[in-house]
Amino acid sequence: MPASIASLLSIALGAVLVNNFVLSQFLGICPFMGVSKKVDTALGMGMAVIFVMGVASAVNWPINKFILERQYGGGGTLEFLQTVTFILVIASLVQFVEMFLQKSVPSLYEALGVYLPLITTNCAVLGVVLQNTQKGYTFAESLTYGIGGGIGFLVAIVLFASVRERMEFGKCPKSFEGFPIALVAASLIALAFMGFSGLKVW
Repeated sequence: MPASIASLLSIALGAVLVNNFVLSQFLGICPFMGVSKKVDTALGMGMAVIFVMGVASAVNWPINKFILERQYGGGGTLEFLQTVTFILVIASLVQFVEMFLQKSVPSLYEALGVYLPLITTNCAVLGVVLQNTQKGYTFAESLTYGIGGGIGFLVAIVLFASVRERMEFGKCPKSFEGFPIALVAASLIALAFMGFSGLKVW
């Protein structure tokens, strides 16, 4: 297996399993908890996050490489504008996704509700873009990490939604009903994902 393909595979598996944004890095918890009551809405949110993460990584990489990190007169750069620039790009992408879903899949648009525009402030989406720059990834690596991070979010939220659907038919102490038992279930899933720690792709 060529080294470049092996490294991309390692980055992708790391983003999905080992360093899952939700279950390992605890980013994007708001939509994870809010849109995980049903598998259908969780799947829709996961697909939207994959798209936003992937495109945000692809668009922000050249902006950062050729504009923000470029040295201007006096040797200064515009790297201090990274966070603001990345948020503006992510907000534009989320607006596009919102308009697309409103026109094409109105039922999913209604089901996602306020959590769809909240992707703009989803720290997992911003986190993947910032980590791309901090780790010095190439364009291909950034795109792989973005899509892998989105797939990891999808896996986590769909697994959690399937557990929450089944918990509705189970019995638990009165004090644990609703949100508390959901937090317990999320922590158990996170513990299960700790089993992937140390996984390496050769």
